[in-house]
Amino acid sequence: VAKDLGLQLPEIRDRGVRIASEGRTHYFALHGKTGHLVTAERIDREQLCEGVQQCVLRCELVVEGEM
Repeated sequence: VAKDLGLQLPEIRDRGVRIASEGRTHYFALHGKTGHLVTAERIDREQLCEGVQQCVLRCELVVEGEM
């Protein structure tokens, strides 16, 4: 994520970069030391997308300040 945004790792913390997702469960997180997008919770496809052919989890990356 840091590389894709063109940010250095300290900027990730300084600019308040965070992952926002729908619902109460946050399945993804931003690793503070590497800037990688990682899974924060176990993702159970059968439970989340029962009976659905294509399973999609949406999340947004929020960056404070101007880019």
